[in-house]
Amino acid sequence: MKNLLIGIDIGTSGLKTAVFSPETGLVAAVSEDYPVDYPHPGWAEQDPDIWWNAAVRSLNRLWTEEKVDPADVAGLAVDGQSWSCIPIDRQGRVLHKTPIWIDTRADEICRRAEEQGLSERAFQTGQNPFKPSYTTPKILWFKEEKPEVYKNTYKFLQCNSFIEYRLTGIVSQDVCMSYGLHVVSMETGAYDPELADLLGVDLEKLPEKNLDCDAIVGGVSAQAAALTGLKEGTPVIAGGLDAACGTLGAGVYREGQTQEQGGQAGGMSICTSSYRGDPSLIMSHHVVPGLWILQGGTAGGGASLNWIVREIGAAEEQWAAANGRGKFERVSELAETIQPGSDGLVFLPYLSGERSPLWDAQAKGVFFGLGFDKTRAHMYRSVMEGVAFSLQHNLEVAAKAGAPVGEMYAMGGAANSLVWTQLKSDITGKTIHVPATDTATTLGASILAGIATGAYKSYQEAVERNVQILRTHTPDPERHEAYQKYYRIYRALYEQTRDLMHEL
Repeated sequence: MKNLLIGIDIGTSGLKTAVFSPETGLVAAVSEDYPVDYPHPGWAEQDPDIWWNAAVRSLNRLWTEEKVDPADVAGLAVDGQSWSCIPIDRQGRVLHKTPIWIDTRADEICRRAEEQGLSERAFQTGQNPFKPSYTTPKILWFKEEKPEVYKNTYKFLQCNSFIEYRLTGIVSQDVCMSYGLHVVSMETGAYDPELADLLGVDLEKLPEKNLDCDAIVGGVSAQAAALTGLKEGTPVIAGGLDAACGTLGAGVYREGQTQEQGGQAGGMSICTSSYRGDPSLIMSHHVVPGLWILQGGTAGGGASLNWIVREIGAAEEQWAAANGRGKFERVSELAETIQPGSDGLVFLPYLSGERSPLWDAQAKGVFFGLGFDKTRAHMYRSVMEGVAFSLQHNLEVAAKAGAPVGEMYAMGGAANSLVWTQLKSDITGKTIHVPATDTATTLGASILAGIATGAYKSYQEAVERNVQILRTHTPDPERHEAYQKYYRIYRALYEQTRDLMHEL
């Protein structure tokens, strides 16, 4: 019986593939890790073929290790990281590694666009700031710096549409992922030829149209079936942005609900029925038709804690191995021993520049307040607090833009840490609900597959059947008050060191 749904999530550090049953929930999940290349300051890129190879391996592992029968798969959907720029030729070959979402190599192109007044025009159409992280400036970078690549490019694809192309042989793009292209109207999802001409973007090098996220792109080809083990003809659904699929998988599908993201990046996504953006924030279509999400995102969310643990956490690695537990469990335990404010140690999580609301590609990470009294535990908690301060900064900007947030629904690996989630609640003053599953992103993608194939009659039904709240964190008033001083210092630190950061 074909009743299983697959969600594939193309993350920054790895690919996750999960199988869900509409009746029983999660059936199986596997993951594959891969690297990010940092060849120059401000550059961060990946070879899309490593994503495809990871997808092939993970699917085959489902059949061999998890004993899933591919004949039972009703459909699959793919989500992934934002703002890819994958040049392929007419044979589908990748012509160059793609700059990923934290890449800022197109910073100078964005500065010129602002001087020429084009960034304001781009915002009018796409409702997003014209910044180097987005896809549009990266396309222009290829045009200027790699003219042969640009000339030979048949289409520029997003990460999920690239995997879907490999699965089906069909070029596509979903309306949610199209938000990285400023030449796409946020209102209609259609291209703006006049703006494309002004910017110098050749629309013929983009997918023909933008599909609804629950639309069927096509069936698995014979060639892909032979590689992946999927049955030929299995429906492949468009999918969307990882944050948007995670928003759905966390149970956020109605206006006014908000997702709090604790993955490699940090931030929030506010579900809204209007598409009014803000120059300091990020706007995209939700994967749920007729809705949008107003987002705020820091470049250094969970990635910041991964970095500090990698560099100074050898003792935590050893403890985890000796006790048969996870190293981040130990990190959370250590962080909990430190008072709010980390005894005066403040961290700016700008390890790869910063996205919203600063949009400063040259921002730097900072530990402020180091002393002989500071320990690894202080540094761990300070990193957690710095990421939470960046969340609070985005929430404040959203409130001023007319999108105040009440309660939030958490997703991502950071949500597994009771300490980190609680201090986010204390800092922001918001109640945070944590769903029972930490597979929100792949779950959201599988829901899209379920809607497309008729497994669910509505998004409400899908959420009610799949999302249960595991625990709820409420803010402690005294800690919230105590954090105000440290948040003020956090904000002032960037303002007072910005010029020095740029000088570096």
